[in-house]
Amino acid sequence: MDFGVVLQNDPPAFRVVEFARQAELLGFTHVWTFDSHLLWQEPYVVYSQILANTRRVTVGPMVTNPATRDWTVTASLFATLNEMFGNRTICGIGRGDSAVRVTNGAPVTLAMLRESIDVIRALANGRQAQYKGNLLQFPWSQGSQLPIWVAAYGPKALALTGEIGDGFILQLGDPDITAWSIAAVRKAAADAGRNPDDVRICVAAPAYVTDGTDAHLAHARDQCRWFGGMVGNHVADVVARYGADGAAIPKALSDYIAGRKGYDYNQHGKAGNTHTDFVPDDVIDRFCLIGPVDRQVERLKELEALGVDQFALYLQHDDKTRTLQAYGDHVLPRVNPPKAAKA
Repeated sequence: MDFGVVLQNDPPAFRVVEFARQAELLGFTHVWTFDSHLLWQEPYVVYSQILANTRRVTVGPMVTNPATRDWTVTASLFATLNEMFGNRTICGIGRGDSAVRVTNGAPVTLAMLRESIDVIRALANGRQAQYKGNLLQFPWSQGSQLPIWVAAYGPKALALTGEIGDGFILQLGDPDITAWSIAAVRKAAADAGRNPDDVRICVAAPAYVTDGTDAHLAHARDQCRWFGGMVGNHVADVVARYGADGAAIPKALSDYIAGRKGYDYNQHGKAGNTHTDFVPDDVIDRFCLIGPVDRQVERLKELEALGVDQFALYLQHDDKTRTLQAYGDHVLPRVNPPKAAKA
């Protein structure tokens, strides 16, 4: 299993770069960041510095959207970074959340998401693309390779992911919902004539390594409660479209938002978010990876058995350094044990 870390582009930017550098030294293969240009700093500028200060990690947004940037600009950003640093980028993309809602916008339609992926993929991979009635191409781009991973929750978005995505991003770590989502993606891939195994699977969720005491568990839950609120924004959209009767989506995904009353994007992705009190402890335990190292490894192996190729660790809490270190020193070696020199 690959491991990624998800960072916020909070100033100072050099601290984000340093976390990325440390993650690589500890064995992480991917560095993702939020892409919300008003709430945080511009990610692509930071990516350039991360790539310049690391050797192997792949970087990209979790996730960008087709609404806040012209699609040709997004493709150019990736193709430029690939030319500079040798195909070490990845594009996580979805319909849009904080980046569009803060400006009173709305997530794009799935049709627009599909069209944007076609344009970004073609241009960023050195091919021609039809865009606004023109046939376009980057004359300076040679050899750029950009995988595009789609973030999705609802049935139609999962189907789109299976049909055209290079990968699937599920932003929660609940094994039952993960199994249901992966099955939907793989079925859509097979129905589209693709090999379902060609769609890579990434589960992204906060992880907090505790000392095993009840007090530390309670503290960790409060530090990660924000994540249930963030996921709730997307789930609310899905419920509004499909209803909450469990016919189209698992009740494990929809039930908990019944107490959701509002959301303040000024507190988006932050520990202590006062608009996430509706998220119960059991949802935090299901959606996040909280507990001692043994519990972390147990959950990760369960996710791996379901077909998860990468776990991306959201690092938005008060114990960033120790959690990252614990994963590098204790979790990663147990999930991916080193090979013996002599059988």
